[in-house]
Amino acid sequence: MRTVDEWKAALRAALKDAMRARSTQAAAVLRETLAAIDNAEAPDLRVAPTAVGGGFAGSAGGLGSGEVPRLALTPEAVQAVVDRERQERRDAVALYEKLGKHDEATAVKAQLDVLLAL
Repeated sequence: MRTVDEWKAALRAALKDAMRARSTQAAAVLRETLAAIDNAEAPDLRVAPTAVGGGFAGSAGGLGSGEVPRLALTPEAVQAVVDRERQERRDAVALYEKLGKHDEATAVKAQLDVLLAL
């Protein structure tokens, strides 16, 4: 199984290749997957420091006191994010085909193929 850094590196390398090839569909799905991983790493706002009065309205007191570290994902969690992105596209392809929208189904299938190639 890939590590978190290996997943991100593979996605970024594939994104660079897609951009060089001017493949907008591939670049879009790779950006969306990287964004989904970044969103999964976002900290819970309930652990953020409370705002205090002072120089700036709603700021936390002291240099760096408003910083909250990002969540550290496990390789399994990243794999789950990628699997979820794949499944969303499988579901979309099935729905488009059911609705008779074959052009849209083909476009989403191309995005799914990019994710399956990782």
